[in-house]
Amino acid sequence: MNAPETKRRSGFAAVVGRPNVGKSTLVNAVVGSKVAIVTPKPQTTRHNVRGVYTEARGQIVFVDTPGIHRPRSKLGEWMNESARRVLRDVDLVLFVIDAARGWTEGDARIAEELFPSAVPVIAVLNKIDALTNRALVLPLIERVKDAGEFREIVPVSALRGDGLDRLVDLIFAYLPEGPYFFPPDVLSDRPEAFHAAEIIREKILLFTEEEVPHAVDVQIESWEETEGLLSLAAVVTVEREGQKAILIGRGGSKLKEIGTAARRELEERFGRKVFLKLWVRVRERWRDRPTLLREFGYRDT
Repeated sequence: MNAPETKRRSGFAAVVGRPNVGKSTLVNAVVGSKVAIVTPKPQTTRHNVRGVYTEARGQIVFVDTPGIHRPRSKLGEWMNESARRVLRDVDLVLFVIDAARGWTEGDARIAEELFPSAVPVIAVLNKIDALTNRALVLPLIERVKDAGEFREIVPVSALRGDGLDRLVDLIFAYLPEGPYFFPPDVLSDRPEAFHAAEIIREKILLFTEEEVPHAVDVQIESWEETEGLLSLAAVVTVEREGQKAILIGRGGSKLKEIGTAARRELEERFGRKVFLKLWVRVRERWRDRPTLLREFGYRDT
C-alpha cells in the first residue's frame, strides 16, 4: 500500500566526486536500470543525468554529474561547471569516494567546494569490495570525518549492492515531504535518443585507447520506428584524421566491432531489432570551440 501523498518524501540528490569513483554505477544500482553509461575510463559521464528511484516512501531523483577534475579543454570546464551548478538546486549531496584509493588530494579539493554548505552532504565510501581487508575502511572513515561536516558516512559497494539499502534509508531521512516529481514508471528524464547516443559512445570508450575516447562525440541523426524495427543513424565526431582512421580500423573492422556491440545492447534495451548506421567525421578541436559545443548539446541547461 502506498504511503499517503502528504507523507511521501521526494527530492533531488546530487552525486558528485572525482572521475572513476563509481558515481554512475551507484546511480544505476539504486535505480535498478542503466540510466548512465559506465566504463573504466575517466570522464565517461559528460552530462548531468537524472536517475529516478520510486517506492512507497517517496521518490529520489539522483543527479549523476561529471567527475570534477582539472580541465584541459573548454568541454572539461563546462563539465566541471555543470557539476557545480547542480549543487545549488538539490536537497542533498552524495559525495562519492573511492575507498580502495583512500582520501586523495582530488577529494580534498572537492570537499573545500562543498563546505560550508546549507545542503546536507553524505560521504559514500564506494568500492569497499576492492579492499584487501575490510578493516581498512575504519581509518578512512576517521579521515573523512576530519575533512568536512558530513551528516553521514556510508561504506558501500555499488558493484555488489552492499550497503545500498542503508544508503537509501538515509537519503529518504534527509528529503523533504512532498509528491513525486516524475511518474512512478519513469527511470530517467533523458529522451531515448540521448541514451542511444550514450550507449554508442560507451562502446567507443571500451573499444578504443589513448586519445581517441575523449575526442569523441556521438549524435543521433535519424530515428525511425516501424513495427519490430528501430532504424538509427549516428554521426561520430573526432578531432583529427588520425583518430578517424583508428576509429574506423582496417577495412572498417573497428567501427563494425563498435557498431555490433552497440546494436546488441540497443536491441536489448528497446526490445526490438535495431538497424544501426554509423559514420565518422572530423571537426578539429571541437572540444575547445564554443559553437560546436553548443551544437553538440553542451549547453547551460
